[in-house]
Amino acid sequence: MQFQRTIGIDYSGAETADSSLPGLRVYQTEGGGSALEIAPPPGPKRYWTRRGLSIWLIERLAEPIPTIVGIDHAFSFPEAYFSKHALSRDWDVFLNDFHHHWPTDAPSLYVDFLRHQGDADAALAARRTGETRWRRRVEELARAKSVFHFDVTGQVAKSTHAGLPFLRRIRRALPNLHVWPFDGWEIPQNRSALVEAYPRLYSAAYTAEDRTPDQHDAFSTASWLRDADAEGRLAEALAPRLSEATARLARHEGWILGVMSDQPPASKTAAGKAVRSQHSRSAKGTTRPGYRNPNGQVVIAPTGRAGTDHNQQVYHLCCGQCGLNYGANGSDIHARKCPACGGGKPGLVI
Repeated sequence: MQFQRTIGIDYSGAETADSSLPGLRVYQTEGGGSALEIAPPPGPKRYWTRRGLSIWLIERLAEPIPTIVGIDHAFSFPEAYFSKHALSRDWDVFLNDFHHHWPTDAPSLYVDFLRHQGDADAALAARRTGETRWRRRVEELARAKSVFHFDVTGQVAKSTHAGLPFLRRIRRALPNLHVWPFDGWEIPQNRSALVEAYPRLYSAAYTAEDRTPDQHDAFSTASWLRDADAEGRLAEALAPRLSEATARLARHEGWILGVMSDQPPASKTAAGKAVRSQHSRSAKGTTRPGYRNPNGQVVIAPTGRAGTDHNQQVYHLCCGQCGLNYGANGSDIHARKCPACGGGKPGLVI
């Protein structure tokens, strides 16, 4: 394994940087062990604050323990934003410019204050805005919402606008920290790293048990990073199959860990032809390792575990689009859709 410790963070852009936020959750694994929730340091705050979390992260990442941290907000903005505001395609320039206009790490500042107040601070923030139709290339592929789409279910806009100044703080405090992919697609051995996570790509592989949605997203991120590293899948996820143009774009737009390619899903017409072709084969053919169904789901191997349908066993599948690993009955493989990016039903435990 490359990393001895993994950390998953479900972020929150609510209230101020010093507010105690029940939606801000942290899970950690060490030495390949179980993901455990990390509570904030003892004190008057019951839950993490964004400022407190940044201090804790800086302390952890300064330790000589190779650590990878997945945070579930965007690390940058779309190319259209850079173009509109005539910004250099340099992530550090972007962070400094954004912080100048949106100092959401300051005491008593809400993201919504800067959006709606109408004072001098809000006027400055208004000079660095975008449109809800603007999305990064990786957001288009992952079907994620725009970083400028506020006030909707599942938004990342508020957490992104609240979190970016703290990424800047962490980066300035830890110049040797590798922030992927801005510092390169390959993370050097024995170095710690920050990556942009999207829990929707990982959470279906783990049962929620008694965790809240925020807890489960953080738990799944930490667990997936551990499992992917142990199984050799993390190295593949850190080197997605991208065209030269997309790879160049991602060096300032950023990328979501687990989006494995910049190729869009097959068209419905092509998928229909594939369905007819596969239906002409025997059922046994759909369970062969390497079989890829019309929705891009690939058979890895049989697990030997009993399935949930009569006389079925669970097969290990992997989504060819986002890289999610999950289980499915052999009888379901031909029509399976990814639970994370394809709207499919939850996978079985593998």
